Amino acid sequence: MGIYLNPNNENFTEILSHKIYVDKTMMLSVLNDFIKNGNKYLCISRPRRFGKTFANNMIAAYYSKGCDSRKLFAPLKIASNKDFEKNLNKFNVIKIDVNSEYRNATDKEKLILKITRNVRDEMQQQFPSLSFYEDDSIADCILKVYSATSEKFMILLDEYDVLIRENVSESLFTQYLDLLNGLFKSDTVRPALALAYLTGILPIVRDKGQSKLNNFREYTILDSMNLTEFVGFTDGEVNGLCAKYNIDFNECKKWYDGYHQHGLDIYNPESVVMSIETGKFKAFWGQTSSYEVISDRIQSNFLGVKDDVIKMISGEKIDVDVGMYKNTLVDFVSKNDVYTCTHNRAEAKRLGRFCAEPDSQEKLF
Repeated sequence: MGIYLNPNNENFTEILSHKIYVDKTMMLSVLNDFIKNGNKYLCISRPRRFGKTFANNMIAAYYSKGCDSRKLFAPLKIASNKDFEKNLNKFNVIKIDVNSEYRNATDKEKLILKITRNVRDEMQQQFPSLSFYEDDSIADCILKVYSATSEKFMILLDEYDVLIRENVSESLFTQYLDLLNGLFKSDTVRPALALAYLTGILPIVRDKGQSKLNNFREYTILDSMNLTEFVGFTDGEVNGLCAKYNIDFNECKKWYDGYHQHGLDIYNPESVVMSIETGKFKAFWGQTSSYEVISDRIQSNFLGVKDDVIKMISGEKIDVDVGMYKNTLVDFVSKNDVYTCTHNRAEAKRLGRFCAEPDSQEKLF
């Protein structure tokens, strides 16, 4: 058991202890099918507070060889799946929270060296019969283990896009691209990987010519395909929560029903949970860190954004083209960039409300 290699299930255990928990473990059955069929490269991009870290902790707890999670998952939906036992705690999992590593790095220019060293040290601890050297990359370490044991790896990168969002130095960004390409664009490493699961706010890098991770299947907030029901809370799940906690479902739907795709209405999980816990309907998403970027544009009426928001508040619709959006939070050149950055049309409507009516009272149950 390690911090980066084969973590335990404590994070998921803590999630299960929360008062409000919605069982999303059947997502694991979809991932099991991906493993079986060789669809091993996934990038999940969705807004903040949509359960990306929650999913990562669940995935690690289920697949990691660093723990025994049979009892933990036994009362959950995935336990009824025919492949439940087949993949339970059967893989070497490398789990890295890139945002946490970046924030805690005292010398950010040496971030990739630090991550590599930490993973390599845990490789040596967990595979003491093998020799790992100072110049070995993570990919080199994986290949040594795979060659000696035939054991496969899963790589979980949470907030993989933080170095893009932070606009880091070209040197650090190049090192990071080398890490990603070494792990995910190598035919040599490919047989050693069972799954690569990247999460972030932004899609796979598109505006950096040297990075073309085009072997990843992208599951965006606008098209999450067969993962749609796991993106956020569904209509049925929210209805059930509202009934359990005596909440007005119709009002909850007005506030947090942000998406409709593949026949499902999808809600922001954090907003729904916060609403139940606080007894208030309000724009909880506006308290996340990306809100400042958006609110500045709304307040300054950037290219008429505030005018459009006021129109939406009054019930009108506006056209938004998200197809040409580049994955950056700073280089806004059109209204479409601002709207796409919000990721959530219902929350954008709520954000506009508080910008247009700063003295408005919060709504109570």
